[in-house]
Amino acid sequence: MPPENKRKLWEQRLDAALGVAASAILFALMLITFADVVSRYLFNWPLRGAFEATELMLLVLIFAGLPLVSHADEHVTMDFIDRMLTPRATAALVRAVHGLCAAVMFFLGWQVWIKATRIAGYGDTTDVLRIPVGPFVYFMALMIALTGLVHVLRVFVPGTLRSSQATT
Repeated sequence: MPPENKRKLWEQRLDAALGVAASAILFALMLITFADVVSRYLFNWPLRGAFEATELMLLVLIFAGLPLVSHADEHVTMDFIDRMLTPRATAALVRAVHGLCAAVMFFLGWQVWIKATRIAGYGDTTDVLRIPVGPFVYFMALMIALTGLVHVLRVFVPGTLRSSQATT
């Protein structure tokens, strides 16, 4: 199998795994919210810890989606500079921006990892359900670092140069 096909297969598998995880979490969020609203208004009995569970699932959903959005190159872009540049200069600019994004993501991942180590060291938990918060912050750091890796990949293997496409 050529290296290009191996890379695409790896990317498809990672996209699928993160996409399935995000879909499952979104479905669980829907179920918890529905059950909490029904039990709160019909039986005057809210689900204990539903708010905390929702917060943690939203955290996982958002940070699991970050590498997906970066890989699909679906971030909001402004193309007012691209219109003044040649296609070659635009490609260079896009690669430079991906390099800058990678550097920022690695720095943020490192800082969040440091924070996660402190939080885990303190043994912080949620108030009601007593769920340890440290593993969630470590997950955030890993997803930010994975997003940095995606941007490094885009420096060397650019996508479709979406930023230069006209949008409304």
